[in-house]
Amino acid sequence: MSRSIGLAHIIRQDDGTSTGVWGIYTLQSAFQPIFAFNEGKLSVVAFEGLIRPFRDGEPQSPMNFFSTCPAADRLHIEALTRTLHLLNAGAYLPQEASIFINFDPSVFTERPVADAALREMRLVLHEAGIDPRRVVCEVTEQRSASQETLHSFVAALKANGFRIAVDDYGADDSDINRVRELKPDIVKFDADWITQLMESGAGFALLTTMVRSFEAQGIRTVFEGIEESWQLELAEKSGASMVQGFVLARPELAPTSFRVFDKNRQAPAAADTPAAAPAPHSARQVKAFGRRVVP
Repeated sequence: MSRSIGLAHIIRQDDGTSTGVWGIYTLQSAFQPIFAFNEGKLSVVAFEGLIRPFRDGEPQSPMNFFSTCPAADRLHIEALTRTLHLLNAGAYLPQEASIFINFDPSVFTERPVADAALREMRLVLHEAGIDPRRVVCEVTEQRSASQETLHSFVAALKANGFRIAVDDYGADDSDINRVRELKPDIVKFDADWITQLMESGAGFALLTTMVRSFEAQGIRTVFEGIEESWQLELAEKSGASMVQGFVLARPELAPTSFRVFDKNRQAPAAADTPAAAPAPHSARQVKAFGRRVVP
């Protein structure tokens, strides 16, 4: 088997991490934990891979990096970032944790492209020693040039043991169609949209109804961008399966310290540790739909 595009741009560092090289940029993996509510505590169950570009040793905005990449290179860069995250996840993350990685639907223009991406994933997972069942493929909000190709690719991913997540749900009116068409295992709610809904009682009621509807269909939910303790409290009250955000943990560049989160150790709820933000059941600052109150 020929060497993959992603692996061809990887450099193994002396500390065991993998970095990517694309033109004048050096690419590193960062990982952010995703927590699940578990009997009043928060357990780390997954990590999301996030790309961190550097130029001449200085950090650059990921958005600026991707916006300057020619459209013709996007497919290869997508493969490179996934490869980078999987190699570093295999080396530095707890073996039982799930790994969320992004897929941009706009690059899947025809069936051979999708087939090649799947072959590449298999090769990289073998190299990283990762079971496909640990991998959650996040389908981002960009539209695919061929919906038929995208649907076929998603079906192939599922058939090979991967799980599917719809990312940024709520950011666009077409999101419910994405869920119906892709039949994902997980829906990740858009951070800004969540915050807006949490600002009012009616909005929170709508959010709770949507969460319960997805859960009833066997679709787990993730609230992204949770940055304050009142959001964490309302996320738990809504019935969301999982949460992710700065109030719980910030992304760390590989090599990370996240090996401490093994399957026999739970991350304490935030109120249990002075360094963390208040937990959902904390008696400290909470929020009553847009107004801060102290009980």
